[in-house]
Amino acid sequence: MVVYGLLTPRRFDGWTKLFLTTTVATSVTGFMFPVHQFLPSHAIGILSLIVLAIAIAARYRFGLAGAWGRTYVVTALIALYFNVFVLVVQLFRRVPALKEIAPTQSEPPFQMAQLAVLLIFAFLGTRAVIKFRGEPLRTA
Repeated sequence: MVVYGLLTPRRFDGWTKLFLTTTVATSVTGFMFPVHQFLPSHAIGILSLIVLAIAIAARYRFGLAGAWGRTYVVTALIALYFNVFVLVVQLFRRVPALKEIAPTQSEPPFQMAQLAVLLIFAFLGTRAVIKFRGEPLRTA
């Protein structure tokens, strides 16, 4: 819904708040599992929290004014991309049929799936930046 809102003149304030809140929660809770070493998932979590902080500031602190509108679009889509990236990783780790065709996640099916996700987000991101209405949010 949030991506749809970025591609159209409609604003989905409730969905946006839900998306940002749950995405922050997802990234934060990823650090609560016991681990004994720094993993790639930690790097993604840190990057996700950085772009989410920028997205939240652009949306709620700066009200999407000026360049902050496009900054919000880009950072929100990057945060969503990180979630989908991790989803694909988890699907290939946990779904038996996918694990069978890419047991180490270095095989072509996994790489093609991640490339497809990246290309879809690059297309959506480009369209969203072009179409996003940079009108500042009104404060009530």
